[in-house]
Amino acid sequence: MPSLSGSSVLVLGATGGLGSHISRLAADRGATVTMVSQDQQRLDELDVAGTKVALDLRDPSMARTAVEAAVQAAGKLDVVVNATGVVAFGPVAELEPDVLEELFLTNTFIPVFVAQAALGSMSADGMIVNISGVIAEQNLPGMAAYGASKAAVRSFDEAFQREARRAKVKILDARPGHTETGLAQRAIAGTAPDFPAGLDPAHVATVIVDAIEADTKDLPSTAF
Repeated sequence: MPSLSGSSVLVLGATGGLGSHISRLAADRGATVTMVSQDQQRLDELDVAGTKVALDLRDPSMARTAVEAAVQAAGKLDVVVNATGVVAFGPVAELEPDVLEELFLTNTFIPVFVAQAALGSMSADGMIVNISGVIAEQNLPGMAAYGASKAAVRSFDEAFQREARRAKVKILDARPGHTETGLAQRAIAGTAPDFPAGLDPAHVATVIVDAIEADTKDLPSTAF
């Protein structure tokens, strides 16, 4: 995919620190962008032209609704970027079962639900991008459950990219380091440790969008 111009891009988690930048970059590069987030008001406040749909992707049926919205908006679907995610901090022994369920439902299951829904509707040479993060390369104490939910995405991407070849769809796993998206301050449990200054989300988004246009096969933490 040498250029996003004229393409149809679906961004999930579009109002987040990374999703908003990715949506804006895709639109600036000429794509028709369909943006999905849970909060319609935040979507409406996002200064990016395109279709905006409020959906709770934790419901498996909503993945299909998101895909259908993108196809309806542009007549096709070329790129899916999954920028959804939640984080929790603290020793595993102190995490409540509902926190563990939310981590895996949002971070692991949503990418799988979306992959199932999107694959049959995507254009040849299309791409699905999942953001697993550097934690998927090396997990850390106090973040074990969160890291496991992200490592599961990386493992899924590794195998799913081989299955997706039959449909001529590429799978890109992106693993940026800690990025200043504000997610750590919105943890669903625990308190974030004192991280060093993180990456600029605009920079991370640019690396990801450039990689989409370059047909990059993998984005390890060193790429950022």
